[in-house]
Amino acid sequence: MTAVLRATAPALRRLSFTFAADGSHAACLAAGADGGWYAESWALDPTGPARPVPLLLPGERSESLRSQLVALPDGRVLVCRHDGDRHDLVLLARDGEVAAEQSLSTLRTPGLRLLPLPVDPLAAPGDQPVAVALGTDIQPTTTAYLVYADGRAPRQVAELPGLHGGGVWLDRTGRLLALDRVHAGVVKTVALDLRLGTVTPLLEIAERSNDRLMLFDPDTGFLLLRSDAAGEDRLGWGVLGSERPVRFPDCLHTPGRFLRPVAVEPGSVTAERSRVAVQIDHGAASALVLWRPADGRLERLPVPPGRFGAIGHWSAAAGLRMPYSAPDHPAALATLAVDRLLAGRGGPASASALTPVLPVLPIPGTGQGAVPGAPAGALGATARVVDTAATGWRLDGSAEPGGGSRWHGAHSLELAGPAGPIEAVVYGGAAWLSSPRLAIALHGGPADAWRLEFDPALQRMAAEGLAVLAPNQRGSTGYGVAHAMSIKGAWGGPDLADVLALVTAVADRRAALGLPPPGLFGVSYGAFLALLAAAHAPAGQLGRCAVVAPFLSGARLLAEAAAPVRALTTRLGGGEPIEDALGPRDVLALAGSLTVPLLVVHGDRDEVVPVSQSRTLRHELLRLGRVEGVDFRYLEVAGAGHEVLAEEGAAVLHELLAGFLRG
Repeated sequence: MTAVLRATAPALRRLSFTFAADGSHAACLAAGADGGWYAESWALDPTGPARPVPLLLPGERSESLRSQLVALPDGRVLVCRHDGDRHDLVLLARDGEVAAEQSLSTLRTPGLRLLPLPVDPLAAPGDQPVAVALGTDIQPTTTAYLVYADGRAPRQVAELPGLHGGGVWLDRTGRLLALDRVHAGVVKTVALDLRLGTVTPLLEIAERSNDRLMLFDPDTGFLLLRSDAAGEDRLGWGVLGSERPVRFPDCLHTPGRFLRPVAVEPGSVTAERSRVAVQIDHGAASALVLWRPADGRLERLPVPPGRFGAIGHWSAAAGLRMPYSAPDHPAALATLAVDRLLAGRGGPASASALTPVLPVLPIPGTGQGAVPGAPAGALGATARVVDTAATGWRLDGSAEPGGGSRWHGAHSLELAGPAGPIEAVVYGGAAWLSSPRLAIALHGGPADAWRLEFDPALQRMAAEGLAVLAPNQRGSTGYGVAHAMSIKGAWGGPDLADVLALVTAVADRRAALGLPPPGLFGVSYGAFLALLAAAHAPAGQLGRCAVVAPFLSGARLLAEAAAPVRALTTRLGGGEPIEDALGPRDVLALAGSLTVPLLVVHGDRDEVVPVSQSRTLRHELLRLGRVEGVDFRYLEVAGAGHEVLAEEGAAVLHELLAGFLRG
């Protein structure tokens, strides 16, 4: 795609948002329907809409999904491009249809990450650095560099023993930086003086507690931290330099929900009166609340259902700005006038009340989740509706579809599963179950989940007339530790049981309505799960199966994957066998049972799941007498990696998958 076409194509995906320290600009990675990624600079007008500006690379090149961005106060974007232990620092600025690209320097270290640097008002213009680079090696040692935008080489300012994560500024001049040091298996926040290159302890609530600084206000000394000193992971607050101990309010302790501090309101007079924006994640959606130490309660912000980006900037003039996405709103920047939103709120709420209680819809034969007044064995749906035109809310830069059409919306509901409710994201409205065509979509991971956010692949399916049921079966994140860890050492165990129960429930209900069975779609781990389900589902319960980047079993993945994937698989117990009536969770051994029409898509440069996994499956199907092009289709995408559905040319694959599942 040419630069002109890419510049005019709407951005359907945005990732990795970052804000300049002064809040004047933001940056992110963006991609249109074709999947070619580029950096985007946002001008954040304090009194008007935020405006995105694409920074397209010369020669129709694309940015890597692994590129890290830092937004600078003048609208330029600092980019770190990673290639093994080589990290190239590049400066991008708008220059006509394409970006002016200035190579700054190269650092060589196993790991590197960037942090934006506050602007020192006393420093000479053009003389101060624009970012801090933190390099890590295998010893482990963390080396801190100051990065300049004028072509000077990065200047090493400190070498620290151990790994250091996090990064919270303790002043407004860019001298004192709080980092989370890992030592002997314990995480403690320390303060790095970039001028002297020295480190001093900052947080130590108990000797063996993990204590991490989350937010800090230099004006009042207010700090918000996360610690397990009380026996479990909790948020607490205190005042730097105060003799009073850290306090852990009950309202910030919500088991099963994850609280993410986002920003402190500027201009607070005292730490006790500081207002903090907190994102609460639970299941498919997220909520926003305000918390103030003096009040001891949470104030709900009436925002539309969807997903926020857990990062933001709060200024007195512009309000709170955060990334936001919903199924019918591609990711963009939301601006919240907090006090205007609060004027229309329903009152204080506990965090546990901020996620709506969803209808539990029964699966036939389980005896669970009966809906009052519903016939036995029925499946239904209830959508959540929130006014998206609430006063004090604005979404800037969210792409609209062409031709005057609208994106397809989705809602969340709960289905009764074999071991408890299963939340799902559903496209197709209240009548999704009786749609002429329906697909069940399984997410990757396994430590992942479907969210109430824009997804181009699912949008394409909905545009083709497919209803989509995207469940967060056991093993999905966002529902507490027990739900996520239920498949540790049991890949294809509890999660497969959930999927098979849903397939049976949906297929039986559709058969009773005279409708064809559902199709099945899965990506990565979800593709592995989909193939297992297709092999074990009773005849007639699935119409077809489409998988992207599948692996064949945990053991086979361990034998062929790169070291980071092997480490993750081992940590999650992916190679441990399951002994039950279904037998080994090995797709290759079950290939003879894959009788539904099958589509397999895999990038030939997949760095996570080697393409050899799909090639082996193809060879086994051919050996069994299956006819390629009739019984199954196989597509190997040249030059594509693991994120093949988000890389260049993705729109063609979305269309292929939707057309195949529609049948």
